[in-house]
Amino acid sequence: MSFTARFVLVLIAGIVVAVILAPLAAVAVSAAGWRFPLPRIFDRTVMATLLIAMLFAARSLNLGALLSRGFGHPPAPSIGRAIRGFVVAMLAIAILFGLALSVGGVGVGDHEAAVALIPKYFLSAIVIAFIEEAFFRAFLLGGMKTDFGNPVALIASAAIYAVAHLVRSPARFYVTGYEPAAGLITLAHSIDQFTDPAIAIPTLIGLFLLGIALGEAYILTGSVYFSIGLHCGFVLGAKMWPKMILNRGAIPWWIGGGGAIPLIGGVAAWTIAIAILMMLRPITGARRTAPDC
Repeated sequence: MSFTARFVLVLIAGIVVAVILAPLAAVAVSAAGWRFPLPRIFDRTVMATLLIAMLFAARSLNLGALLSRGFGHPPAPSIGRAIRGFVVAMLAIAILFGLALSVGGVGVGDHEAAVALIPKYFLSAIVIAFIEEAFFRAFLLGGMKTDFGNPVALIASAAIYAVAHLVRSPARFYVTGYEPAAGLITLAHSIDQFTDPAIAIPTLIGLFLLGIALGEAYILTGSVYFSIGLHCGFVLGAKMWPKMILNRGAIPWWIGGGGAIPLIGGVAAWTIAIAILMMLRPITGARRTAPDC
């Protein structure tokens, strides 16, 4: 059985178990005196059950080898590539911010308070970038390469990366007792964002192009470090964008973006992502395409 088929089976198993366990987790959370919306509990339960399912199937999925291949590189060059990726992302965001400034989209506000949030956002951006690059690039792209080769695996993994960020319930509802169907109901609502083109289309395009750039960087360098730096920078930018752009109504949509992640939801950001993709070989320092896994 191929890697992709095994992964799909593990994914289905993880979701099925999450549907069963999420209502029980909600009861436990409520009993502990905490108040969280069920969709949030469901998302965390899916993450946990999928991780456990992957660990159980680690040998058949070649999990250890794929992660080792993605992360197993000398420390100094790896850190250098991560920093280079982060700098590239910061330059891209600076261009977007400059465009917003040029059209009067940066209004008067408490920018110092926004800047003070950078350390907090930076730590979460590192964690998000590390986890997502380990999963989507080192594991998923690395595994799918063995089934389909680089081009198809790159496109497929980028599409999955884009879709995964919209598969979540936008509703906020709570349960106080055990409701067996609550997990299934939440799962059904997880596709709600796809029914609104204004949210889905800009976000999917932006995330897909970013996923292509991140995946191609992994293929070129044979490691996830440049991708982690680039990813970290864009996550930090996405968190800071709403704080820094205080006059959004003055910004045309092609700069200000739309959808669930406005930073990458406009033509300007898409153009920058394509430009980064075209210049990846020199900016990553890759001399040749990394061998297939």
